[in-house]
Amino acid sequence: MKRTHAFGNDALGDLDAVGLVEAMRAGAVSRSELVDAAIARTEGVNPALNGLAYNAFERARARANSSRGYGGYFDGVPTFVKDNVAVGDMPTMQGTDAWDPRPALSDGDFARTYLATGLLPLGKTRMSEFGFSASAEHPRIGPVRNPWNPDHTAGASSSGAGAFVAAGVVPIAHANDGGGSIRIPASCNGLVGLKPTRGRLPVDKDVRRMPLLIVANGVVTRSVRDTAAFYREMERVYRHPKLPAIGDVTHPGQRRLNMAVCTQSISREASPEVRELTLKTAALLEELGHRVTQIDNPVPARFMDDFLLYWSFLAFAIVRGGRRSFGSSFDRAKLDSLTVGLEREAARNLHRVPLAIARLARIRRITSRLTSTYDVVLMPTLADVTPPIGHFDPTADYQQIIDRLVDWVAFTPLQNATGEPAISLPLAQSASGLPVGMMFHAPLGHEARLLQLAYELEEARPFSRIQD
Repeated sequence: MKRTHAFGNDALGDLDAVGLVEAMRAGAVSRSELVDAAIARTEGVNPALNGLAYNAFERARARANSSRGYGGYFDGVPTFVKDNVAVGDMPTMQGTDAWDPRPALSDGDFARTYLATGLLPLGKTRMSEFGFSASAEHPRIGPVRNPWNPDHTAGASSSGAGAFVAAGVVPIAHANDGGGSIRIPASCNGLVGLKPTRGRLPVDKDVRRMPLLIVANGVVTRSVRDTAAFYREMERVYRHPKLPAIGDVTHPGQRRLNMAVCTQSISREASPEVRELTLKTAALLEELGHRVTQIDNPVPARFMDDFLLYWSFLAFAIVRGGRRSFGSSFDRAKLDSLTVGLEREAARNLHRVPLAIARLARIRRITSRLTSTYDVVLMPTLADVTPPIGHFDPTADYQQIIDRLVDWVAFTPLQNATGEPAISLPLAQSASGLPVGMMFHAPLGHEARLLQLAYELEEARPFSRIQD
């Protein structure tokens, strides 16, 4: 297995984002040196990984050399933004080539907040078409590849973000999650990926129009402290008035938790290998003094049918409103089989959509009982190990693609429906050496609890590094 990464002896070194902030404050590196190094790293690995959607290198260089900067704690730390949020002067293509690119006139609500932390974008990262697939394998643009083994997927929809952070191109990158799209690439690429509580961070106007808000913005990082620092800094810029503050989480918690472990998803049991790795993580938690009880999944099987129907309804709205949303150049003939198949599925079942949405909105009645009994629930992030490129071939028959997606992404959609937070941590590896994420689910508003636990697990079982 040949790994592809960009770590080396440049200004970025192998530092995380907090380490780069400390290096800049100490005068050891400058913003322009960090940006130049990150651009060189992007150019070095992108031919192999294919994670770059839009190049804004010269804009980033100009900003790094400006005396003004962005301000904020991370001022000058290079990053990327996923290609489904609006950033001024950059096009937003949603992982497709079905219309002609045109730059956004201004930053959207999320980018405005994200960039206020000081993070400096080098451009945008690749994603699966409209975020519908768990693997970015576009038939014309090509697949986004996993830096741990480029024969395998980097996960999706935040594929480019996961690949670039794991490969050392940047220490932190924007990702968002409507069915697992922060946690899935975190698992595939050996990263920390926290999907926050619904409403914790702003979303753009087009997302706010969803009948059930399942999408949450966030980041993928290589260290727990980077994720914790990101949420601390975002909270200084934007604070949801009805959620408890996360605050500045810098170390493990002292309280021993009452935890559950579940290896059975709504639709299937995890594969034998993933189940074993999950139970080994549960054993580690018990060694650390936490109480762990093995449970069955309490969510009814129809949840996946309802979620898939809602997913297809979103595709229906995008495809049917394509020209209005994306302009007269929109060409549905260029859409992949999954997008078109989802749109057709919704068209046949529009009468069922309202009831499916209503049931999804009520599902938190079940999970709130679960999280009132247990402080945290452990599950595998994904039901099986990371598949090779081609497993989710976007030109294949729709039913094959959707069956394989539902089989693999069997654990993550639940928290999108309930709005509860969940974090994937790189605590395991498959027999073939690929990362395997473990997911921890907490009650609404309890990201701080997840971060404290993440610090403890990172200390107890340091995360594997691709450069080692």
